[in-house]
Amino acid sequence: MENNKIIVFQEKQIRRLWHEEAWWFSIVDVVEVLTETANPRRYWSDLKRKLEAEGFGELYEKIVQLKLESSDGKKYATDCADTPTMFRIIQTIPSPKAEPFKRWLAQVGYERVQEIEDPELAAARARELYRAKGYPEDWIEMRLKSIETRQQLTSEWKTRGVQEGKEYSILTAEIARATFGVTPSEHKEIKGLQRENLRDHMTNLELIFTMLGEETTRRNAIDDDAQKFEENKIAAKKGGRSAGKALKAYEKDTGKKVLSKQNFKKQLGEADFTSLPGLEE
Repeated sequence: MENNKIIVFQEKQIRRLWHEEAWWFSIVDVVEVLTETANPRRYWSDLKRKLEAEGFGELYEKIVQLKLESSDGKKYATDCADTPTMFRIIQTIPSPKAEPFKRWLAQVGYERVQEIEDPELAAARARELYRAKGYPEDWIEMRLKSIETRQQLTSEWKTRGVQEGKEYSILTAEIARATFGVTPSEHKEIKGLQRENLRDHMTNLELIFTMLGEETTRRNAIDDDAQKFEENKIAAKKGGRSAGKALKAYEKDTGKKVLSKQNFKKQLGEADFTSLPGLEE
């Protein structure tokens, strides 16, 4: 499950990553929200030196660098902090937004804990958020099924020794390439997307064949007792090929292409198309 996603505070985007059973937030993004400075990286660089000079070494040591996606679509090592550390950093930044931001930050963490304890709550929250964005009901149901299928696959990968992050991304790309003939990044280019979640812009048919590839991959991994990355890569290619054959058969029978330029951002307007908390892929 890819948890490298974006959330929004007062219409400002903040990148975050679910890492070691906790949310980690981009400090630069938080600095930009609180200070509204034109150069948040410089502000954070100066603040880091100040913290270190004033004896906040313990706080400084809790900051870690994690790879987050930038505006150019590439991932870079970015200073991140978990919620307790972020609270302490916020205290050092004079801003009228500090208190409402801390309340918002606490709510983000609380909702994630709720959703882990009750997966149905996560699905219900996702359904309401998609409705608020204007998605049609049939698409919403398909999207929620795709999330469930994805989560079952990544759970299987985890038990079989596949490492979250890069290995998940590679296996996902193998399934997509064999299914659609393009990788997820190439698929996003076709749709004209940048930082948006690809699956939030897939058509019903694209979601169906994505689910078919991932579910077949999961079953292959179980049937073959695939262990570690290389064996699961074989299962992923097989699963993608099965879905790809079904896709080609559909296209031949209907004369219609499954891979589409359709983009819900264009259809529904410039609404908030950032990912939904707790349901990232």
